[in-house]
Amino acid sequence: MTDTTVDTRLETVLAERRGAVLVLTLNRPHRLNAWTAALEQRYFTLLDEAEADPGVRAVVVTGAGRGFCAGADMDDLNVLTGSDEKGLPTRPVPCHRPLLLRKPLIAAVNGAAAGLGFVQALYCDLRFATPAAKFTSSFTRRGLIAEYGSAWLLPRIVGHSRATDLLLSARVVQGAEAEAMGLVDRIVEPEALLDTTVAYAQDLAENCSPTAMAAIKAQLAAAATSTFADAAAEADRRMVLSFDHPDFQEGVTSYQEKRPPAFAGLGRTDS
Repeated sequence: MTDTTVDTRLETVLAERRGAVLVLTLNRPHRLNAWTAALEQRYFTLLDEAEADPGVRAVVVTGAGRGFCAGADMDDLNVLTGSDEKGLPTRPVPCHRPLLLRKPLIAAVNGAAAGLGFVQALYCDLRFATPAAKFTSSFTRRGLIAEYGSAWLLPRIVGHSRATDLLLSARVVQGAEAEAMGLVDRIVEPEALLDTTVAYAQDLAENCSPTAMAAIKAQLAAAATSTFADAAAEADRRMVLSFDHPDFQEGVTSYQEKRPPAFAGLGRTDS
């Protein structure tokens, strides 16, 4: 009989369901989960699958071993330094694919988040981290610019001055300082990090309307480049639509009946 058991050591990203929460673990611990094309493809494919699955209502991403993601694999960078033809890799989907996920995406940062790993943490809606977690853009210390939209995104998370500091100096920021500047939303001891992050995601999954959360994520993204008047008008438009959605009736009824809501899941075709 052929053994069809998958060796998880060979998977660049592990996937585990915890109820309605999908936990994705970057799985190259021997390289501090350094980013490769294979890891990216696997991660983005799993996000696509989560997007299409109404049973998945929130996603948590973390790293195996001591790190979250140490950035682009240095072997790949070494190839670039010796090549006469340099350019960005061809991608079937953009590197900011996580930003486009309509469901909540929460990072459980268990160690170093550097370079592209730092950017991937920024792409998440929220970041929980340990006190010893390390964040660094690292770009200027490799002779690189602020990559993959980080110069747009980081000021919107920590403010312009702090973003300038983090991008110019590429210094390492650890848990407490990261939380103080708004880079991290919650500090959790290492042994409780993943369970605490998943518990937060499970609360969203069990008690919050998937359709409403997707709409709010879209509002936040649009509001980042709109005027207040445009944002308020968009809120009015979406409010009228929400009145006709079954989740509104269920939200009100479940509150009146003092029971947990039974919202429908969000699939790929839901608006």
